[in-house]
Amino acid sequence: MTRIWFSGALETVATFWRVARRDGVSIGFTTHDNDLWFDGLLYRTAPGMLPSAIRRSADFEPDSAEVEGALSHESISASDLAAGRFDGAQVAIGLVDWLTLERHVLYRGTIGSVLEEAVKFTAQLASRKAELQRDPVPRTSPTCRAVFCGPGCTLSPARFTHEGTLVSADMAANTIAINAPAASADLVGGMVRWIDGPLAGVRAEVIGTGADGALALGSPMDQALAPGLRISLREGCDRRLETCATRFGNAINFQGEPFLPGNDLIARYPSAPA
Repeated sequence: MTRIWFSGALETVATFWRVARRDGVSIGFTTHDNDLWFDGLLYRTAPGMLPSAIRRSADFEPDSAEVEGALSHESISASDLAAGRFDGAQVAIGLVDWLTLERHVLYRGTIGSVLEEAVKFTAQLASRKAELQRDPVPRTSPTCRAVFCGPGCTLSPARFTHEGTLVSADMAANTIAINAPAASADLVGGMVRWIDGPLAGVRAEVIGTGADGALALGSPMDQALAPGLRISLREGCDRRLETCATRFGNAINFQGEPFLPGNDLIARYPSAPA
């Protein structure tokens, strides 16, 4: 039987938050004055965490919610927010009976924008219903629409993932020199994930290479990195049919239309022979 919350004169109810970051770290908070353990996670007492009103509707409009909290909590720091560790993290907000641990989830979504001011932060949440606003119909394109080593591509990610070490980091140019078995040119368009150091778990896109083979990253490095740090490297793909056929031998799974005429076809007209 489903419990009717707040039906009695005295309730032993607290609010809880569960945050699952994209790097695999999960943290929990509760407004109760003691830590709670359930669902395999320790929910730490965080009286400074304040949820706004949660609006839920029966239509297809996304539900709205936000969370405000103090940056003084050891699990959430300004450096982690700046590094993007919480970007796109999955969030569940609900009620829990701190005596029986009976619980009910009120809201599920992801962290969208995070506003930091003074010693507090405010996170805007996007509900799962926001996914209903995505257009599921693919658009034609001369390049491949599939995510490299993802659904539709069918290539094994383990085959194109390598582990290397950091040789040097140029903070001004936002480039890194690495020691890895993969060629620098093959890593353009791929991803770098830090295994050690202050940015452990953070991912960055490789957007280009320098003359010396250094990798240019799409996300800024805001902390000093010492040589020898371990990194995981995923090769990239320029999404062209020629690359898919010659480099990967995967043209049969190419998710694009390279020979489809473009919109400029309607502007063409015949010309008289000279």
